[in-house]
Amino acid sequence: QVQLVESGGGLVQAGGSLSLSCAASANIFSRNTMRWYRQAPGKQRDFVAGISVSGITNYAESVKGRFTISRDNAKNTMYLVMNNLKPEDTAVYYCWTITNSGRAYSGQGTQVTVSS
Repeated sequence: QVQLVESGGGLVQAGGSLSLSCAASANIFSRNTMRWYRQAPGKQRDFVAGISVSGITNYAESVKGRFTISRDNAKNTMYLVMNNLKPEDTAVYYCWTITNSGRAYSGQGTQVTVSS
């Protein structure tokens, strides 16, 4: 059974920081690139950041220099540290992965709200 469980969201003022976590099933985490996506009300789900099994990272332009993605393969957990948050970062944040067979998995999401 595959599970992705996000945590760490909340309410923060602009300029503040939050850290998100995504706990994943061992059978999927150790083999696959992991990603964070976000979806604001009324908008499509957008890519935020990704990290390969070996730790290679990539980011959306809108979060470069502010967000840091990482993973702990021993704990089957991915992280997203978000600094200098802006109101436009307000969204539900999802962790996501896809297997080599093409099956995609996503968690239930965690709400991040940034007040101005």
